[in-house]
Amino acid sequence: MVRPVDELRAELRAAPLDVATVAADPLEQFRAWFAEAQAAGVDQPEAMTLATAGADRRPSARVVLLRGLDARGFAFYTHLESEKGVDLRENPRAALVFHWHEVTRQVRVTGPVARVPDEEAAAYFATRPLGSRIGAWSSPQSQVLGDRAELERLVGDTEARFAGVDPPLPPFWGGFVVGLETLELWQSRESRLHDRVRYRRAPDGWIVERLAP
Repeated sequence: MVRPVDELRAELRAAPLDVATVAADPLEQFRAWFAEAQAAGVDQPEAMTLATAGADRRPSARVVLLRGLDARGFAFYTHLESEKGVDLRENPRAALVFHWHEVTRQVRVTGPVARVPDEEAAAYFATRPLGSRIGAWSSPQSQVLGDRAELERLVGDTEARFAGVDPPLPPFWGGFVVGLETLELWQSRESRLHDRVRYRRAPDGWIVERLAP
């Protein structure tokens, strides 16, 4: 059951974010906030801005969807030769931002990036709708197209290629996991005096500290 947003916001104002009240583990805390975003009816709480930079050090950002969360970090899937795929091959580090406007919260993540094993990517790929799998095979993501008709021709060629066959994982498609070096929680407060709490990885665990708004 989706809780009224105003009700949840009132609870947030009554229980401000503080280092003394968050979970000791950042992933546990993220899961709690994610569940509250879902309960409040946030539209696509799994949407996250992914920022990368390749060998040229030029930053680039786009929205992707969180498709896995475990001790390794935050997983998403993409074309490996897309702009983000090339960036991550050249510079395997990234930043993520979740912005949940309805509950006036934000989460920032930074860390190293690793590839998802191919067998895990294949298992996920098999769960995608057929149209999405055809699209993954068809689209030369981030490459220049002459027009929409060119893309539609590529889709038609792929549909013919896999007629009556379940499309397997493309060799140029896979997943990445953004590991955790830092995770910052942001919660709106009056007069822009927002609450910010950051987890920072240390050799023996996590340092939890308050940041100025």
